Formats: sequence, C-alpha cells, structure tokens
Amino acid sequence: MKINNETKIGVMAVVGIALLIFGFNFLKGTGLFKKEKHIYAVYQDVQGLNKSNPVVINGVQIGRVGNLDGGKDMRRIVVTVNLTKDVNIPDNSLAVINPNLLGSPTLEIQLGSATTYLKNGDTLLTTLSSGAFDEALKVINPVLYEVRNSVKSLDSVLHVVTGVFDPSTKNNIKQIVANLNTITSSFALSAASLQQMLNMQNGALASSLNNVNAFTANLTANNKKLDSILENAKIASGKLAAIDFEKTLDTLNIAIENFKKGSDKINSKDGTIGLLLNDKKLYDNLQSTANKLNILVDDIRVHPRRYLNVSVFGKKSKGDYLTAPLVDDTLKVIKK
Repeated sequence: MKINNETKIGVMAVVGIALLIFGFNFLKGTGLFKKEKHIYAVYQDVQGLNKSNPVVINGVQIGRVGNLDGGKDMRRIVVTVNLTKDVNIPDNSLAVINPNLLGSPTLEIQLGSATTYLKNGDTLLTTLSSGAFDEALKVINPVLYEVRNSVKSLDSVLHVVTGVFDPSTKNNIKQIVANLNTITSSFALSAASLQQMLNMQNGALASSLNNVNAFTANLTANNKKLDSILENAKIASGKLAAIDFEKTLDTLNIAIENFKKGSDKINSKDGTIGLLLNDKKLYDNLQSTANKLNILVDDIRVHPRRYLNVSVFGKKSKGDYLTAPLVDDTLKVIKK
C-alpha cells in the first residue's frame, strides 16, 4: 500500500503537536497520564512567585506551582500547588515563599506536628517570609541583620504607641485627669465635713457624746429606783418560784376530772338529772301534770263554791267542770 505525501505530512504534524504538548507540560511539571493532588495557599504578596516554580519540602521538590489567581481586586492571591509526589503533609504545616537572588522563588512547605494530613483540595497555612534582601543580609552581616530587626520592632512599638495616643485617647486621658481633680475636690469637702463633725465644741459627734453623758447621768441619778425595781422583780420571781405548780396542776386536773364525771352522769339516764333531761316520758308527764294543775286552779278561781262548802256563799255550785285552762289575763295586764 502506497502512502501519499499529504498523509505523511499530516501524521508528522499530529505527532509533532503531541510531542510539543507533552514537552510543554513536562517542563511545567504537569503529568498527562497520572492524577495529581492539588492543595492551595493564600497570600497577600507572592513576592515574584510564578507558575511552574518548584514546591519543596526539606530541599526535595514534591510539586510545582500550578496557578495564581488574585481576582479583580488582587487582595488575596490563591496559589494552586500541584503535588507530583504522594507525600503526607500535616494539616498544621506552613507554606513559605523563599525569594532567590539568582533565580526564581520557591514555595517551601514546613511540615507541622499534627497527625492528621491534608487532603485533595485543602488549604495550607501561610506565613510571611523575610524576603531576599533579608536572607542575603543574614548571610553577609548577621549583626546588621539583627540591628535591622530591632529597628523594625522599635518602629512597630512606636506605631502601636502612636495608635494608642490618638486624639480620642488623649481626650479620654484629659477627662480622666478632670475626673481625678473632681474626686480630689470631693475628698477635700469630705475631709472638711468630717473635721466639722469631729469638732469638740459644736460638732455632731460632740452633741452625741453629750447626749450619752446626759443619759448615763440620768441612770446614775435613778440608780436607787432601778435597784428598787430590780428588788421587786426579784421578790416577785421568788414568789413565783415558791408556788407549787405541780400540786396546783394536779388539783386542776382533779377538778376537771370531777366536772367531766358530773357531765357524764348528767348526759346518762342513770341519775335523776339525767332522767329529767333525757327521759321524754317524764317530761311529758310533768307537762301533763302542770296542765292539770292549771285547770284545777282556774276551776277553783271560777267555781269556788264547788270546793268551799260555806253557808255564807249559799248553795253548792253544780256547774260544769273546766276541761282546759283559762287564758291568763294577768300577762296582758303586765304587758300593758
């Protein structure tokens, strides 16, 4: 089979393009046939870091910088790290950009001490690096490097002090001093008031002491009366102590017991009073007898000749006998 020249040129062009793409990705550190792990780091200043810059741990390259994206405001630059080696990176590790005076900067990962590791898509902790000038100065003149760090620290302290003593803070300090002056004035007034109160001639304390002296003088003048009152109280308490409360209580208990027995007999039907109070038949008989006596008295009053056979009155009355007592007119007269 004969292949024409156009086909050969097309195949060679496809192979060349494939080799070009493979070589370009190889130089970038990107593998075509293996899945890479991606982690991220966020900086405000990447200090000249570019794509394909190496990512190292303890001097060993384990990947390359894949992408840098700062958005539109460029305040937070997200650095994508493509890991070409399968390594365990603790989640408290730090990503530091190390500038290089003779070449491009590298991204160094300083391993942490955690036992949990970063996964695909996690974000590294970041810290600011000292910069290329500081690294060179540290090697050339360490003393000057320390002096420079001290000046930086002093500048930071002065900046903090300047921030603290801003106009509002100064006004607050002035107000505090004014308040202290007011407090000292109040203390002075309080001291004057206290001195006036402690004045031995016309002070409040002197007046109170005079009142106490007058009270104690009255107690001294009435000492005999107080002694007499206390003596009377002592005699009364002695008489109360001499009373035989136990015997009195026993007598009272006996009287209560006798009263209880009497009330029991009254309530029972054995005694006379109990029968009078509790026997209804006896009550009915007494009521009937009283009614008959009333009839008899009324009959004697109305027909005395039946019961008194005296010739002075004439013949003996043989009228009808009363069967019910008459109405007592004396009660009406009394009521009038």
